[in-house]
Amino acid sequence: MATATAGGAAQPGSPPAPRKSVLGTPRWVAVLFLLPALVLLGALVVYPIGYSITRSLFSADSSHFVWFDNYGEVFTNHDTLTAVKNNAIWVIVAPTVATTLGLIFAVLTERVSWGTAFKLLIFMPMAISMLAAGIIFRLVYEQDPDKGVANAVVVGVHDTFAEASAYPRARPRPNGDLAPSGGGAFTTKAPHEASTPVALPLIGILAKDLPDARPAKPPEQAKEGGKGVTGTVWLDFKPGGGGKPGQVDPGEKALKGVKVEAVKDGKVVASTRTADDGTFSLDTSGPVRLRLPSSNFAEQYAGVDWLGPDLVTPAIIGAYIWMWAGFAMVLIAAGLASVPRELLEAARVDGANEWKVFSRITVPLLAPVLVVVLVTLMINVLKIFDLVYIIAPGSTQADANVLALQLYLESFGSGNNQGVGSAIGVLLLLLVVPVMIFNIVRMRREARR
Repeated sequence: MATATAGGAAQPGSPPAPRKSVLGTPRWVAVLFLLPALVLLGALVVYPIGYSITRSLFSADSSHFVWFDNYGEVFTNHDTLTAVKNNAIWVIVAPTVATTLGLIFAVLTERVSWGTAFKLLIFMPMAISMLAAGIIFRLVYEQDPDKGVANAVVVGVHDTFAEASAYPRARPRPNGDLAPSGGGAFTTKAPHEASTPVALPLIGILAKDLPDARPAKPPEQAKEGGKGVTGTVWLDFKPGGGGKPGQVDPGEKALKGVKVEAVKDGKVVASTRTADDGTFSLDTSGPVRLRLPSSNFAEQYAGVDWLGPDLVTPAIIGAYIWMWAGFAMVLIAAGLASVPRELLEAARVDGANEWKVFSRITVPLLAPVLVVVLVTLMINVLKIFDLVYIIAPGSTQADANVLALQLYLESFGSGNNQGVGSAIGVLLLLLVVPVMIFNIVRMRREARR
């Protein structure tokens, strides 16, 4: 039997040499070291995928084979179609906005001395779990301005530029002198002459809501030298009961700050506000009707319904961006550090302004990094579940529904149909696979350059 000669090829009949890796290690050793990872990969990825595909072809109780009926139910169910629409919004909006903000933060923080501290603040939300972030933003979006930070800011800005109502839900006594006059205002039925004291009693206000109100002063004591029309606006309710309707009784509270207008021939000829004791004086002559405009009684501005059916999805996307903009910023900043400064300086020397340097040089050079960030976030938002489940209240959860949440609800919630849930899981996998393939192809193309 021939053998191989030194420095030559193996002679016919000689046994083949064992295959070795680049480092000279036999292939079976490499496979042995990879075996634990392959077992875990099979148990945690391959088996669940295979089981989900198989389970999606069976009925809810897995008793009989239903072919593709579960997939038909997925594409005809209103909640699932809403989830698909919301997932599309998530994929388009959230990665784009987060990547854009990350790019802006990364570029701007290069020019300031406290850039590192700023990056730390922006990246800190990444250390918070989705559960904790969901709880935080559920409180941020509370409708009550005394609890929700977002509405506290909105209401504060609104009340700065718009006049707040004095006594919302207040109204005159039935069959009294005041009657509705349109638009939420109340006007006296009869005209009042100058120097005539007018009693304008109101009800519908809880006495406990007026803790600092002074006792009301009877209108006959509110005259000022016999000039103009005078009167009193007060809460016509005596704590403990008793008293006479339409008259100021001891213990009844004054309503200060109520706007009172004198109307003559359909035009406002004078206006004032009540004093601390509820009295007012209008400098006008002739018979006039007194009107309490609607601004006194309008409901106070309560802010934006962040978690209502129209804004719940954008609100949750805002919470996601708060968490993940720091991730995008860090990756883009790392890519920005590798951009040749000579190109940027050469462009500035040639007369390019900062916007042209940014748009024509910085962004094109960062394109590979931006694609990595964008694709990573797209894959991430396709699987979003925690934030939607925690932030969206039960009344609008259907409006904020996404595929991962619908999968959970169908499999373990009220649906209790793991066949349909598995079909949604397969659909979600099919949506993620193209993005993953694109990412793999791009990475291989980059490696060949």
